[in-house]
Amino acid sequence: MSDQLEPIRPVEAKEMYLRERRTDASDATIKAHDYRLGHFIRWCDIEVIDDLNELSGRDLHRYKLWRKDDGDLNQVSLKTQMDTLRVFIRWCESIDAVETDLHTSVLSPTLSDGENQRDAILDSEEAEALLDYLGRFQYASRAHTLLALLWHTGIRIGSAHALDVGDYHQEEQRLRVQHRPDTPLKNKDDGERLVALSGEVCRILDDWISHERPEIVDEHDRQPLFSTSHGRAHKTTLREIVYRWTRPCQYLGECPHGKQRDSCEALNDHQKTASKCPSSVSPHAIRRGSITHHLSEDVPETVASDRMNVGQEVLDKHYDRRSERVKVEQRREYLEGV
Repeated sequence: MSDQLEPIRPVEAKEMYLRERRTDASDATIKAHDYRLGHFIRWCDIEVIDDLNELSGRDLHRYKLWRKDDGDLNQVSLKTQMDTLRVFIRWCESIDAVETDLHTSVLSPTLSDGENQRDAILDSEEAEALLDYLGRFQYASRAHTLLALLWHTGIRIGSAHALDVGDYHQEEQRLRVQHRPDTPLKNKDDGERLVALSGEVCRILDDWISHERPEIVDEHDRQPLFSTSHGRAHKTTLREIVYRWTRPCQYLGECPHGKQRDSCEALNDHQKTASKCPSSVSPHAIRRGSITHHLSEDVPETVASDRMNVGQEVLDKHYDRRSERVKVEQRREYLEGV
């Protein structure tokens, strides 16, 4: 152990880290990091690690295995938690709390392209941090409006592409998703439905339409909700917005992979490059996260199924990412007193 290290308790280091992050991060980001690092502090208590100076690479590996079992985490969720821990350990190095370069011992799971496509999810903490950032610095922009709508409604990117201004009903606080020949829905007529909106999403939509949306019609003489100076935004353009803004460096101000932000600036202008960021997610991952969030908040499966236009069997198999522990505790709440 280096003689230059200064003793510090794990919980004290976490509180110092969060206080410093409050100068450049949103409340949602602080809340997310506090939650994830709380598990690490709990593990330190269990293992009687009272001084971070004692922490070793082997300890970090043991924590990774413990956290996966303790939280019943899939690979994608485990990766998110270990990426946050790596950022924290790197900060600890800067205050002489741990050995230099110890953060390189924090190993996140490596996801294959297929696994990432199948299991990737924007969880509720990440979504909250992302939307909080966009609300502060990109309010009612195309990106803010699109991502808020995708998260709060769980609609497909094709449905967002198909929306017209007239499909938004301000007074009723709802959207009408419609199948039209030039903007077809995945499930065609069966995909048509009314979608209720929150007051917050309506305010964003109102300001996007009134102040930011380019006043233009498309080649079919329709007013697309998501327009550009050339007409209706292409689905590829909408996907690029998602890939760009779900990179942690965009809304957290840090790269969990240790890269400098300047080295990633070229990603801003190209979807194929932006999507290569291991932490960026596709529109479908937002849909998956939205559905899981609704279910975790005790929205009945039948309601979520109708709202997101997905059959219950498909919802259970491909979209519901609640752990078995979360499910059993939710069932327990319903059964108490029966």
